[in-house]
Amino acid sequence: MMEVNNDHKLDEDLSLKVFIVLTRALQSINKRVEEDIKRRGLNPTEFAVLELIYSKGEQPIQKIGGKVLIASSSITYVVDKLEMKKLIERKPCPKDRRVTYATITPAGTELMNEIFPKHRAAINEICSGLNINEKEVLIQLLKKLGYHAQG
Repeated sequence: MMEVNNDHKLDEDLSLKVFIVLTRALQSINKRVEEDIKRRGLNPTEFAVLELIYSKGEQPIQKIGGKVLIASSSITYVVDKLEMKKLIERKPCPKDRRVTYATITPAGTELMNEIFPKHRAAINEICSGLNINEKEVLIQLLKKLGYHAQG
């Protein structure tokens, strides 16, 4: 009976360690990525919205928050800022007047064509502590952990 308790305690201790190590790693990665984005003249939320539209095409403004993990209350503000910078523009949906799309402007595309490859390279450098196989294993393990955590 004592061994079961030791195994359970070890399991709990390792779970705490996973949480702490994962949180610290994410904080370190986020800090480096944010520094890279700020060097490009955008804040992280502006970059996230612009990158979504650059990569996936025009998006209904109401749906952007769920796709880039930003509070929906902040989306209008971020879209306004990007619109003032002439990087995106609003476009009404011809089929439903309640829906407005955010679409990238030529200036936004030009900016992303310049900075996105540099951003990808910066993220690759940040993750270069792992080889290709380790990255694939980590992706699978983090997906498994994330799916389980969702319940």
